[in-house]
Amino acid sequence: MPDITTSDRPVAIVTGSGAPRVGQTVARELAAAGYRMVVHAHHSVDEAEVFAEELGEVGRDAIVVAADLVDEAEVARLVERTTEQFGRIDALVNCSAIWQPQPLEEMTAADVRRHFDVNTLATLLCCQKVGLVMTAQCEGGAIVNIGDWATQRPYQGYAAYFASKGAIPTLTRCLASELAARNPRVRVNAVLPGPVMLPDDLPAAEREAAIAQTLVRREGSPEHVAHAVRFLLENDFVTGVCLPVDGGRTIHSAGGPRSPAAPD
Repeated sequence: MPDITTSDRPVAIVTGSGAPRVGQTVARELAAAGYRMVVHAHHSVDEAEVFAEELGEVGRDAIVVAADLVDEAEVARLVERTTEQFGRIDALVNCSAIWQPQPLEEMTAADVRRHFDVNTLATLLCCQKVGLVMTAQCEGGAIVNIGDWATQRPYQGYAAYFASKGAIPTLTRCLASELAARNPRVRVNAVLPGPVMLPDDLPAAEREAAIAQTLVRREGSPEHVAHAVRFLLENDFVTGVCLPVDGGRTIHSAGGPRSPAAPD
């Protein structure tokens, strides 16, 4: 077996890429582009192993690392496992998130903390640990965070979720500045998806309403998000940007959305 630590091919960590959702689609896109992959999962470890095997069958290098990203020590272990296996980290895509609808009357402090832990703190810890590795590399690296377009026009029943996701654009801009000050070849951007992977149980009328609120009059796909992520990783003159990938919904639905999009 060749020593993959000496390969010229870049290395990417995609958090939340174990289950077949947006994160896994992003990981598949990057693997097809030649990246050696670190497939991260917390609960979906078995699915992550199957996915990594699929990548291996088509000649892509991939490992699975299970970690609770709210735990700083486990984030450090994710980074250590990656550098031990591949010798470098070129890209980080933060896709891990939770999405739990809850009436305002029933929301507790614990609910809010849980959303901030997974959606905000975990993203920040991964950016910190991986970003500092990137600043020590001559070639730097690139980070893409996944936010949510609807933080600008939130809908009801998701206060904890939107509060936690609303921090992602500010976090992204802060880290773009912080890490570039240490190595100007380190970039940080974000993708803000719109109606992508709408829930299977969403009533047809609500699905149609969500689609009607886009300028392109259709639902987005995980592939649309993955293509945007790849663009932000590859374009080395773009940093500190939060890119809506929402079919124009942000500027079109002036009255505010009625139907939710799926979680990132």
